Amino acid sequence: MQLRPIRTEADYQAALKMAEAFFDASQEPDPDSEEGAVFDALLTLIEAYESKHHAIDPPDPIEAIKYRMEQEGLTAKDLVPMIGQTHRVYEVLAHKRPLTLGMIRRLHAGLGIPASILIGEYTHA
Repeated sequence: MQLRPIRTEADYQAALKMAEAFFDASQEPDPDSEEGAVFDALLTLIEAYESKHHAIDPPDPIEAIKYRMEQEGLTAKDLVPMIGQTHRVYEVLAHKRPLTLGMIRRLHAGLGIPASILIGEYTHA
């Protein structure tokens, strides 16, 4: 198996097909073997191409909170300890009030949302 730089979408698809063969095997190759080194290098090439050409924008902080609420079956009242009074929770969820540093810390601790997402840019007005 010969590794090549991934420069085009066709190269990318070919690299994915090569990686698929490793994943279809009953187990991944031993990392200390030559096959394991090829597999590791292939994944590195794929990740580098994806980060440049298929990057995923971080989610809007409020949408991340709403998503976690949906996942956990939470209501606005459940966010009161992290955000403040119920009316403040609704203002935050409606993008009418920004998150404060204290809110970010409590939401991170209480909901497990990465702080880097909570301090991100808002995509809604």
